[in-house]
Amino acid sequence: MSYVPLICTIDVGTTSTRAILFTKEGEEVAKHQIEYSTSAQEGSRRNSPTIFSSEGVALNMKDSRLVIENVPSHPTLLFPKPGWAECDPCHILNNVVQCLSECALSLEIINSRFSIYNDDAIVKEKHLPYKIVAIGLANMRETTIVWSKRTGIPLYNGIVWNDTRTASLMNSLSRSTPVGLLDEMLERSGCPLSTYFSCLKWKWLYQNVPGIRKSYESGDKDLMFGTVETWLIYNLTREQSFKTDITNASRTGFMNLQKHQYDPKLLKFWNIDPNKINLAPIVPSSHFFGSFKLPETNKLDPQLKQLPADQKNCLNRMLDGVPITGCLGDQSASLVGQTAFHRGDAKCTYGTGAFLLYNLGHKKLISRHGLVTTVGYWFDSLDESEDGEHCNEPHFCLEGSIAVAGSCIQWLRDNLRLIDKASDIGPLAAAAPDSAGVVFVPAFSGLFAPYWDATATGTIFGITQYSTAAHIARAAIDGVCFQVRAILKAMLNDCGSQTDFMDHSEEANNSNLKALHVDGGMSRSDEVLQIQADILGPCVSVERTTNSECTALGAAIAAGLEKHVRMWDSLKDVKKSISSHQNGDNEFHAKLSDAERRTAWNLWERAVERARGWLSDN
Repeated sequence: MSYVPLICTIDVGTTSTRAILFTKEGEEVAKHQIEYSTSAQEGSRRNSPTIFSSEGVALNMKDSRLVIENVPSHPTLLFPKPGWAECDPCHILNNVVQCLSECALSLEIINSRFSIYNDDAIVKEKHLPYKIVAIGLANMRETTIVWSKRTGIPLYNGIVWNDTRTASLMNSLSRSTPVGLLDEMLERSGCPLSTYFSCLKWKWLYQNVPGIRKSYESGDKDLMFGTVETWLIYNLTREQSFKTDITNASRTGFMNLQKHQYDPKLLKFWNIDPNKINLAPIVPSSHFFGSFKLPETNKLDPQLKQLPADQKNCLNRMLDGVPITGCLGDQSASLVGQTAFHRGDAKCTYGTGAFLLYNLGHKKLISRHGLVTTVGYWFDSLDESEDGEHCNEPHFCLEGSIAVAGSCIQWLRDNLRLIDKASDIGPLAAAAPDSAGVVFVPAFSGLFAPYWDATATGTIFGITQYSTAAHIARAAIDGVCFQVRAILKAMLNDCGSQTDFMDHSEEANNSNLKALHVDGGMSRSDEVLQIQADILGPCVSVERTTNSECTALGAAIAAGLEKHVRMWDSLKDVKKSISSHQNGDNEFHAKLSDAERRTAWNLWERAVERARGWLSDN
């Protein structure tokens, strides 16, 4: 081979887009990131010259890899009403193109340094050049986009996963639908009735956007329904490929988990007639999605900034025709990036929210404790792997989601001004040995798993004259970590264990769950992870990944496992190639006594009960 192969990953998150070039060993060769502008950003920016992501990462504006987008028309993220969160799909597409362009330019510069030239002739090669052989895609899930097939233009802004405008619609359906039917919907889709998933977002769009409703009722089948990955693949491929991978499809509420296809009964329940709207075919996570082609984004939005000619030419030289062969929803991508391929492996990503996945293997299990059953990954061309697991079948996961994690740190910085920069939160919280009775329930978007209460609001209890900024900071971190503990307990209970794992009990010591693998912005803080370990107890260690880009890496792995790419031959080869070993600096163990831990937990449970139903009509 006359080159070193690379996988290019596009990682579209809730607050930023990035592109990263990975080697087989998981090393980054080039990277570029764009933080989204938001409709709520200006006030914060005037008072804080440094920009921070919602994951709590300070962005060094002198670092050419990290830039704030400059869009003249309107922001990428919009918050038009309380509880509403929207994104501009055209801006997101344009950000992807900008990130890819910067990576292509970086790669061309890197490759030019591999050889020494004399009179335009190579006299000595120092290193084989890099070549991008495939593209992988990771994306925020559930975010719903509807566009016109005829024009390619979105008919409404994308409704983001954490948008809660459908809460009243959800409550109405909950009251009017027989319990037996709701249970059947859960059994088929794995998704409980919630504002979280795409199905309720579709129902709102149909009821409230006249253009969408008119097109749907006309039966002209001009409507294209998709989530972020479908929108991007459609616009980034020469074939205008219209596909969704199984991990994203499992978050719509329309897919039958067992059959891996859209379920007629689910579609009927959500008022979806496949003869009136285009639904993307569901395919495995490693799959040929199409060949890359640079889109003309100004045809979708004339105000979007186009690439200069030299950047466009460079991008075409590096990526034109390169196959897109991997696609995973972001949390599944993180699971794969942490190489959590065994049954019983658990991971938590602390991003804008916090997301836990527990690997079930290839047997579906519907949660009875408020969790979501979802697809972790599906690599259909692989042979059987270790532990008797069938890699060529979909692997299911139990998932618990916390709506507010890193965004709580952002709120403490921007709204309360308790800290100047997000990285200050750990030291401030550590300044207090405990929260001194302060309990912070960070339910800014309601409570997600395992509580599922959209009427709950963020609430702080127990404030006295003794309370300080350190106590509030500590209580905020505690509030995230307590929810992680509640989700892990629910996961184990679903799997048949009654383990509490909070103390030194024999049953806790025999639990299959020995470690929680963590990544994401908040996991960079030693103080945060020590608090998490203290709240979980002595039988579960907290292990921080050594790779800071697990989500992007997971999409690269999916792309590299596709049968025509084969960067890796198997999941064993993935683990062998990518160094994921832990060391003492990245492992955290409980130091808190059992009595202190249980007292704090009981106080948290009381606070949750008082925060729930705060906005209910009763």
